[in-house]
Amino acid sequence: MKIVQVEDFFHPEAGYQINIISKYMVKAGNEVVIITSEMDKVPRNLISFFGRDNISAKDKEYTEHYGVKIIRLPILAYMSGRAIFTKELIKRIKQEQPDALFLHDNDKLSSLICTMKWKTFHCPIVLDTHMLEIASKNKFSKYFRWYYRKFVTPILIKEQIPVIRIQDDNYVEKCLGIPLSQAPFISVGSDTILFHPDNNVRARFRRENNISDDAFIILYAGKLDENKGGMLLAEAVAKKLPVDKEVFFLIIGKTAGEYGEKVESAFQASENKILRFPTQKYSDLAMFYQAADLAVFPKQCSLSFYDVQACGLPVVFENNCINYDRASHGNALVFNAGQIDDFKNKICKVVNMDKAEYHAMSKKGVEFVKVTYDYADISDRYLEIIEKTVVNFEAKEGN
Repeated sequence: MKIVQVEDFFHPEAGYQINIISKYMVKAGNEVVIITSEMDKVPRNLISFFGRDNISAKDKEYTEHYGVKIIRLPILAYMSGRAIFTKELIKRIKQEQPDALFLHDNDKLSSLICTMKWKTFHCPIVLDTHMLEIASKNKFSKYFRWYYRKFVTPILIKEQIPVIRIQDDNYVEKCLGIPLSQAPFISVGSDTILFHPDNNVRARFRRENNISDDAFIILYAGKLDENKGGMLLAEAVAKKLPVDKEVFFLIIGKTAGEYGEKVESAFQASENKILRFPTQKYSDLAMFYQAADLAVFPKQCSLSFYDVQACGLPVVFENNCINYDRASHGNALVFNAGQIDDFKNKICKVVNMDKAEYHAMSKKGVEFVKVTYDYADISDRYLEIIEKTVVNFEAKEGN
């Protein structure tokens, strides 16, 4: 099949769902095209984290490596986390003549427009949703939900268009009126081709950075802004941890603005040993994960949870409903959100584990990902839904 995907923001060096699933779809024998926005009007918070220098060269490298074509279109603006495309979007989708159109984030303006104009594409569409009710904080959300239920949901139901949930949550049914019967749940996961335990990489990284084999490395990789708890992390590592082992904090990610300056200043004043690295390409992160012993997420939890687990790292993160579920297999510990002392206590609990207990926890993380969250299997499930949608569409067209 030729699968055209529409995504408001795409960066070839990121580790988002679309980056990974696209290459697996190509590996399965499909032609995949990503239509996305040019970088000129993308918000500063995205640009400061990923960067936009040499984006054409990076797109080309991604295409040559994975066989995924990237098309960047001009946008009028980027507002409320949504790209506002010109009419070129509809025109370009038609030009590509896809067998299936995959619209990421069903609540994005681009997805709404394409859903309401779906007949013009002469191909079936599939959507996914990344939204949770707890994350829906926009003050206009109730008006948006009314509009969606009134004008978009009827199309989805009548045409039986699937809306794939990447979170096991009933947001689409409760807030948008989309029956869960046509909203299958397929979780995000890990690219286990890249992410897996590797003792050779672990030894080499430690040797190159003068870290002994017995030292305990605690890793954080991601944004260091307020939403991700950058200052909470900095305050948690301010004082030396009360443990007997030699401990290093391996902190990866950029900071920005006044908030970022405070975070960096706190890191520099820490009594602990801290190794700082800037934001890394997704494909380069495995080395850092394989070298570490524990991953921490001071606030929320990013999709890299699955990647660090695939590398055998236990996790410490805050106690929200998603994290409780992720920690239910003996592979992670939760701490009371925002409470630095509890955060530190849970970290120390993992550091102080004996070898047998630690390795058991590490193994559970690896198995947790392999059984349910391996992108090799996840991609197959996406393709099954897309293929079924194509078959149903062709059957209707034939009639």
